[in-house]
Amino acid sequence: MTSLNFHAIRAIYKFEMARTWRTVMQSIIAPVISTALYFVVFGAAIGSRMQEVGGVSYGAFIVPGLIMLSLLTQSVANAAFGIYFPKFTGTIYELHSAPVSYIEIVVSYVGAAATKSIILALIILATAAMIVPLSIEHPVWMVVFLLLTAVTFSLFGFIIGIWADGFEKLQAIPLLVITPLTFLGGSFYSIDMLPPFWRTVSLFNPVVYMVSGFRWSFHGSSDVGMFISLAMTLSFLAVFVVVVAWIFRTGYRLKS
Repeated sequence: MTSLNFHAIRAIYKFEMARTWRTVMQSIIAPVISTALYFVVFGAAIGSRMQEVGGVSYGAFIVPGLIMLSLLTQSVANAAFGIYFPKFTGTIYELHSAPVSYIEIVVSYVGAAATKSIILALIILATAAMIVPLSIEHPVWMVVFLLLTAVTFSLFGFIIGIWADGFEKLQAIPLLVITPLTFLGGSFYSIDMLPPFWRTVSLFNPVVYMVSGFRWSFHGSSDVGMFISLAMTLSFLAVFVVVVAWIFRTGYRLKS
């Protein structure tokens, strides 16, 4: 078994990260402002009527959900655009001809996308901490869920970027699937507040488990048990790894 080409991984990773700093307004500042607006609107409109959720102030309750909302959408978008543009410009054929394995390509692009999303999540966390009093009961688990979610949805974005053959398709899944799932995944409310039927329906939403696990790391309580959330997150990660492996094994939309 050949060792990984870390020089290639570092080169692609640095190129993708450099693109972030060239578009810092779009990549960092705009999402932070958007999340801050969500916080102000939901915190002011709903927080004034709902003082606490599960013994936690509503302002502090929605912080993990807001971070997950940004993390999920940005992970998908960063990875999807990162791999789509080499396809669009034709430079992906240079990657095929270079001494770079498929594993190294995935590690580079997914690693860069996950890094960008985590940086953004930490900035939002720091911003929220200046607005509402926050405590993180399980910081290690917070980092674990942050990393797992970023990598999982960066892989999903990578798959979307490979699948898409136009900008419309590139934006369709994040707009029509990821955003609704995130809003319906308990980001701004507890699914325990829903009627029994809709609570059961919500459990089929994968975002519920990621938001619940992340929220547990903050407050020590969540809609779904921590270990169930962790197991489901790892399951989604495994599924996306298998799909990416299949894509490179078959050359799906890479060799044509």
